[in-house]
Amino acid sequence: MALHLFAGLRVRDFQAARPWYERLLGEPTFFPHATEAVWTLAEDRSVYVVEAADGAGNSVVTLFVDDLDARVAAIAARGLEPDDQETYSGGVRKIVYRDPDGNEVGLGGALG
Repeated sequence: MALHLFAGLRVRDFQAARPWYERLLGEPTFFPHATEAVWTLAEDRSVYVVEAADGAGNSVVTLFVDDLDARVAAIAARGLEPDDQETYSGGVRKIVYRDPDGNEVGLGGALG
């Protein structure tokens, strides 16, 4: 069975939120319409941001990556710092970013 992950984050104002997400994820892969952007992060794995004021601020997405420290450094170079960091038993860290609407995007990876 083929599987494609397409996780969404709702924001109040797409044009206001877009620069924040570009600092977090880089340039979008494509724009389905004027109030939505899609980032293809790996084969068959995408995250999208869409204007939907009624549901804004209630999303939680965690992306597990092999190169957590490098990704956090790249995001910092684009001007965005984490809001929180968690360390779990078993050697896993999670770096948390929250957009202006309150949506949480976490990056997880092994302790390095």
